Amino acid sequence: MLIVRTGSAIPEARRRYGDFDHWFRRAIGETAFDFSTVDVSREQPLPEVERMPDWCGVIVTGSPAMVSHRHAWSERAASWLATVIADDAVPVLGVCYGHQLIAHALGGRVGSNPAGRRMGTQPLTVLDEADALLGGLREPVRVQITHLEAVLEPPPGARVIGRAEGDPHHALHFGGRCWGVQFHPEFDAAIMRCYVEARAGQLDAEGLDSRRILEGVTEAPSGPVVLERFARLCRARSGETHVEIT
Repeated sequence: MLIVRTGSAIPEARRRYGDFDHWFRRAIGETAFDFSTVDVSREQPLPEVERMPDWCGVIVTGSPAMVSHRHAWSERAASWLATVIADDAVPVLGVCYGHQLIAHALGGRVGSNPAGRRMGTQPLTVLDEADALLGGLREPVRVQITHLEAVLEPPPGARVIGRAEGDPHHALHFGGRCWGVQFHPEFDAAIMRCYVEARAGQLDAEGLDSRRILEGVTEAPSGPVVLERFARLCRARSGETHVEIT
């Protein structure tokens, strides 16, 4: 399993809980796959596209960067993703920045969310009950969110499979075996609280109530289920099909 890291978690969260790739590995299960991490924000090279059949899946993480800034490393990663997705060699899941980066790579538009900063434990409306990733999640579906930018226009052919308040394109099926979700399925409540506490001054300055947001943080069981469903797709790709799904 390849984890494409597009930056690092905020310092306090990293000190307490490790970095983005650790959270995905813990949520999916440390021994579920042989995990490898490539940090593209540090110019680490991605595998050759021709070698991607050697992998069972790709996860693209969140980032403190902004897709709309079009950093050189981000644009290179976008070009790589566009090729991998076009080949449909492996399942691909983009999370937060990764969700936006895939949308950008495939011709969508990403920018500042007109609704402003979104943060905390929030409800998600699933729009496609037959979707392999989100369909049939147990109600109420609540997810962990922290972002400033959003997918403003999905790329051609993408289907909206989930929406959240202030973000009508919160989850997308890009076609084939490629999905993107704006929420963080790898976050637990402790990580979410750490982010809210770190951003409290900014939240209050922007007219949001950091204390109310912090008090509203709860566990979001749908996140691990989504990751386990993605793991199931990856195991099916590698020939291991028995996975229990909640």
